[in-house]
Amino acid sequence: MEIGADQLAARLDGAPLLPAYLIAGAEPLVVLEAADAVRAAARRDGIAEREVFEAGAGQREPDWDGLAATFNAPSLFATRRLVEVRLPTGKPGKDGGAVIAEFCARPSPDVVLLVTAEEWSRQHGGAWSEAIGRVGCIAVAWPIKPHELPGWIERRMRARGLSPDRDAVAFLAERVEGNLLAAAQEIDKLALLLRDAAPAETARAPMRGGRAVDAATLQALVADAARYDVFRLVDAAMNGQPAMVLRVVAGLRAEGEAVPGLLGMIVMELQRGAALARVQAKGGNLAAAFKAQRVWDAKQPMYKRALQRHLPEAWDAMLAQAGLVDRIAKGRAAGDAWLALERLMLALADRGAVRMLAAG
Repeated sequence: MEIGADQLAARLDGAPLLPAYLIAGAEPLVVLEAADAVRAAARRDGIAEREVFEAGAGQREPDWDGLAATFNAPSLFATRRLVEVRLPTGKPGKDGGAVIAEFCARPSPDVVLLVTAEEWSRQHGGAWSEAIGRVGCIAVAWPIKPHELPGWIERRMRARGLSPDRDAVAFLAERVEGNLLAAAQEIDKLALLLRDAAPAETARAPMRGGRAVDAATLQALVADAARYDVFRLVDAAMNGQPAMVLRVVAGLRAEGEAVPGLLGMIVMELQRGAALARVQAKGGNLAAAFKAQRVWDAKQPMYKRALQRHLPEAWDAMLAQAGLVDRIAKGRAAGDAWLALERLMLALADRGAVRMLAAG
C-alpha cells in the first residue's frame, strides 16, 4: 500500500499498527511528522522500547547483521519494539535489502519496522520496498509543487485553529518560497500570537471554523514578530539586499548575539557558494552540484542570484574575510568584529563591495 506521507497520521488514528512502514521523500518536514505519527501510534499501543539503526557520515551502512539479530531476538524490556532504520540515500544496498525483505516475508509479532529515507524516486524502490508494501505501508513525501503550496499552507493553518483568506495564504506562500519548514514555523508562531493577542473571552471560545486571518493582519503580525537571526542575514545577503543586511546586522547586535555563534552558518553558506561557483565557472552541471551540496530547491534561486554576482575568486575573498572576522571576534586581530561582519555580508550582497575587501 502506498499513500502520501501527509495522509499517514489519519490512517494510523485508531488503527492497529502494521508490521512495517517506509516513509521517504525530499520534504524533510513531512517525513519527520509522518515518522512521529508512527512513533506516537507505537506509544499508544504500549510499545516503549525503540532501537535505531542509522547510516552515518561517509555513507557508512547500518549494522545489517545486528539488525537481523534484532529482528530475531526477544525483547528485553517490553513485549513489542519499534525498530527504526534511517537511510539518508534511500538505498539499503544488497545486504540491507535482503535483511528487510526477509523480515517482511516473516514479520515478527514483537517488532514494528520503521524505515525512513531522505531521498526517494521511482528508481529507489526494489524488492525490499515492495516487501514492505505487501505487509505494511509506504508513505512518500513527494516534493510540494508551487501550485500545491497554497493548499498545503491553508490546510496547515486550519489545523492550527486559523481561518485564513486567500490573500493571507498567498502572502505566506510567497514569503516562504517553497520551504515547508519555514511555513510551518510561521504558522505555529501566528497561532501563538493570535491566541496571546485575543481577548480572554475570544480565546476561550474561538470563532467557528478558526480564528480569521486576512493578509493585512498576517503581514502586521509577521512584521511585529520578526526576530533577527543568522538565517535572515544570510538570505538577505544572498538575495542581494544590502539595506536588509544592514538592518539585520544592527538587530543582531542589539539583541546581544555573539559574532562567533553566527559565523558557523555564514561560513558554511560561503563554502557552498564557492564550490558552486567553481562548478559554474568550468561549465559543469549546476543542478548536480546543488544536489551534491544539499541545497534545497527552495534555496536554489537565491544561490543562483549570488552566483550571477560573484566569480570564484570573490567567494575566496569572502571566505578570507570570514577568517578575519573570526580572529577579531576571538581577540586575535585588531578591529570591531561587528563592523567586519557587516563588511563581509555587504560584500556578499553587492558585487561592488567585494572590491572593498581587497582594498582593505
